[in-house]
Amino acid sequence: MSTLVTISSLTRVFDVSRPWLNRVIERLPVKHLKAVSDVSLTISEKSVYALVGESGSGKSTIGKIVVGLLPPTKGSVTIKGVDLARETDESLVKEIRSDIQMIFQDPFASLNPRWRVKKIIEEPVKSAGGNTQGVSERLLELVGLSKDDANKYPHEFSGGQRQRICVARALSSEPKLIVCDEPTSALDVSVQAQVLNLMSDLKDKLGLTYLFISHDLTVVRHMADTIGVLYLGRLVEEASTEVLFSNPQHPYTQMLFDAAPRLDSFGREIDPPKGEIPDPINPPTGCAYHPRCPNAIDRCKSELPLLEEKSDRRVACHLV
Repeated sequence: MSTLVTISSLTRVFDVSRPWLNRVIERLPVKHLKAVSDVSLTISEKSVYALVGESGSGKSTIGKIVVGLLPPTKGSVTIKGVDLARETDESLVKEIRSDIQMIFQDPFASLNPRWRVKKIIEEPVKSAGGNTQGVSERLLELVGLSKDDANKYPHEFSGGQRQRICVARALSSEPKLIVCDEPTSALDVSVQAQVLNLMSDLKDKLGLTYLFISHDLTVVRHMADTIGVLYLGRLVEEASTEVLFSNPQHPYTQMLFDAAPRLDSFGREIDPPKGEIPDPINPPTGCAYHPRCPNAIDRCKSELPLLEEKSDRRVACHLV
C-alpha cells in the first residue's frame, strides 16, 4: 500500500506563560510546554493507524496538526506529498484539505444546536463549492439513520445517533483521510460497538484511511492495523496490532496493557501503575518514563533513548 500521510520530526510547543505585564510585575520566567516532541511516522492508504497513551501524551495535538487546526512548531506533515503548512499553491492546498475530515470526541459539542441536520451535513460540501442535492439524505441512510432525520435538530437525537451524524458530516466531502479523536469515549458501551462497527464497514466500503486517537485499548485492538504508543509527547513504541498486543517491549506499553481490564484474567493481581505523568513544562532528563519505570538504570536518567528499528517494531528504550 502506498503512503498517504508522512509525519517527520513533528514538534509542537505552546507558550503557557502568564501575560507580559504579570511577568514583569511578578518577575516570572517565560514558560513553554512541549506537547509533541520529534514524532515521525507514516500512515498507509486504506489502513487504520492508532495513537494511544495516557491523557496529556499529545495524541489530540497530533490529530489537530494533521487536519490543519494547529501549525507545527518544527517538522512537517505531508499528505499525498504536500506539506499543507508550507505549500503556496492555494488551489492545491484546498484540493488536499477537502480529502481530510475529523470526527470529534464529544457529539454533544461538535454539532451546531441551531442548525438542522441537513445543513450540518451539507456544510463541508458547500464550503468546497460542490453540489448538495440529496447529499444529507443519502449519507443519513448510509450511517443507519432515516432520510427524514435531515429536518431535525441535534437535540432530538441520542448520543449514538449524534455521533452517526458526525460520521455523515465527515463523509460528505468524500475524504480520503479521517482523523478520529476518541470518537466513542462519550458513548455507552453498546452504542460504542455500533459506531465502531459502522466506521469499520465504511472504511472497507469507501476505502477510507483513519488516524484513530484513543486511550481505550479494547477499541484500538478492534480497529487498528498499526499502533503508536505516545508518552509525554514522544513516540516510544510502534508495531502492528498483533505484534504489540502479543509482545509489548517498552515498559510503558507493558504498564498500559497490564492496567487494562481483560475478560480472561478475572481475579488477577497486578501492581497498580506507579506515579503520574511528569510536568510537561519541566520534564525529567533522559527518558521521560524513568521516574515510573521499574527497570530504569542510570543511563535512562541521563540519556534520551532514540526510536530505533527492530525486527518487527520501532521502540525507544535502552533496555530493549
